[in-house]
Amino acid sequence: MGDNNNNNNNNNNNNNHVKLPPGFWFCPSDEELIVHFLHRKISLLPFHPDVIPDLHLHSYDPWDLDGKAMSGGNKWYFYSRRTHETTRITSNGYWKSLGVDETILSTSNHNLGMKKYYTFYMGQPPQGHKTNWLMQEYSHISHSSPSSSSSRRRRSESKIVCPLSFHDYSKWVICRVYESNSCDSDENELSCLDEVFLSLDDLDDDEISLPH
Repeated sequence: MGDNNNNNNNNNNNNNHVKLPPGFWFCPSDEELIVHFLHRKISLLPFHPDVIPDLHLHSYDPWDLDGKAMSGGNKWYFYSRRTHETTRITSNGYWKSLGVDETILSTSNHNLGMKKYYTFYMGQPPQGHKTNWLMQEYSHISHSSPSSSSSRRRRSESKIVCPLSFHDYSKWVICRVYESNSCDSDENELSCLDEVFLSLDDLDDDEISLPH
């Protein structure tokens, strides 16, 4: 069983080296990440090309993702497991939530999932030094359907032969990591939002005055 797990991990790593045709680059929208990648991952449905690898969030500092995660311009994408806030610690720092949760809606105004924002701090929590590295974590909102029922049945069968940590697919998320000052010129709007999120993290609760 261990050899099979190793082979699966190797296949995931090899998928990261899929080359897109000249003139194309990986730049999915929020909706596309959830519908075409995360939903199919959770539902055990095939998707091609399988370019986003599985990585453990705590195993890599953000600057180490190049060559390991799927690259799209100055952004890196990977699947990871949803973890508790206190376990988002890497060898040189930790990811801290910005307290910003955004609902992802489809073009037909259906709720698809959530996007959470994190910033990377160097050092040990809670005395770390903030960096310009940001992470968006996408989670899926499950809906009952025949495919989800069959997925649960397949997950139950898979748990018999493999550890839960590999096959509890409902816990998967997609992470998009980037450095806020390295965005391309056509992403100025996103850069402005990044600055807002980073500045919010600098404010203490008593510094924010609300209108009466």
